[in-house]
Amino acid sequence: MSQMQSVERQLREMILGLEIGPGERLTERWIESRFAASRTPVRAALLRLETEGLICRDGRGWTVSPINLTELEQIAVYREAVEVAAIRITCALEDKSAVDLIEAMLDSCDAATAREEWHRVGMDFHIELARLSGNDFLFRAVRDAMTRLSRARWLEVRDEAALGRAWAEHHAVLAAVRAGDADEAARLLSTHIVGSRDRLVTSLRDDRRGLRARGFAVVAA
Repeated sequence: MSQMQSVERQLREMILGLEIGPGERLTERWIESRFAASRTPVRAALLRLETEGLICRDGRGWTVSPINLTELEQIAVYREAVEVAAIRITCALEDKSAVDLIEAMLDSCDAATAREEWHRVGMDFHIELARLSGNDFLFRAVRDAMTRLSRARWLEVRDEAALGRAWAEHHAVLAAVRAGDADEAARLLSTHIVGSRDRLVTSLRDDRRGLRARGFAVVAA
């Protein structure tokens, strides 16, 4: 792994894990010192993170992108289109044995499981379900959308009721896929995506003041 890739990976993990909060300023000098890296690979890493929408330019420096409520709503529309397209392809497949692996992944989470793992598995459910379609473009589209949602979903996993509801909906979607019922799978998945969006946006909008007090920038547009 090159120095640029190492810096990019570690910064991405810190941003997605909210170790560096939305709206927080970054300087190249701090990054160079933090990761013992030289200026050129640091700048290259920052440019790559900028293309993912995780950071943005702030004068001569950089800022971790705020959580944008409008963007969250737009991503949900995008996700619904691509994930439903992928699941319809998957429902038509003869061999659906890989669905068992996704279900086992969901079942691996219990009351003793760390929130970090719940977060990862919730993300991977959608990504791996799209992968089953065999369509690389749909798979990459879902993976990119889930990456952009990652920080906001970290805040959502604090709600145990929301987690339980999401897991029940995930299992229902898998049951429809296993049965090959494309219409029901698409309906359940659409309902899940829209419901998750509405709950997340409402929670973030209602808690903007509290999040701001913690140093997290949440904007409406």
